[in-house]
Amino acid sequence: MSVETFEVEGPLRVTAAASEHFRNSLASAGKTAVRISVQESGCTGFKYVMEEVDGGESDDTQMTLDNGVQLFVAADALEFLRGTELDLSREGINKVLKFNNPNVVAECGCGESFSVA
Repeated sequence: MSVETFEVEGPLRVTAAASEHFRNSLASAGKTAVRISVQESGCTGFKYVMEEVDGGESDDTQMTLDNGVQLFVAADALEFLRGTELDLSREGINKVLKFNNPNVVAECGCGESFSVA
């Protein structure tokens, strides 16, 4: 089995499954874009934050995925996300968005927070 990845100019790669998930979620929510940021949290240091929005902040990096989904990445999250692949995977009966981030050096036991080098 292979994973199709969209090669879009930007700080991260988004698989076809994650891109389609975003498209469906935005249609249900009546929003036009997804914004990804990072904030201090948890026992390890940081957590990913994803929001359905109608636009990004003025200093966000904007990406357009192959299916037309607009993705905004917060300026202060760029250093954390460079080289990251965002995928939608199945865990049992659940589907989970996964950040496959090569910059992460530690994660908490529950997977809620992470730290980078």
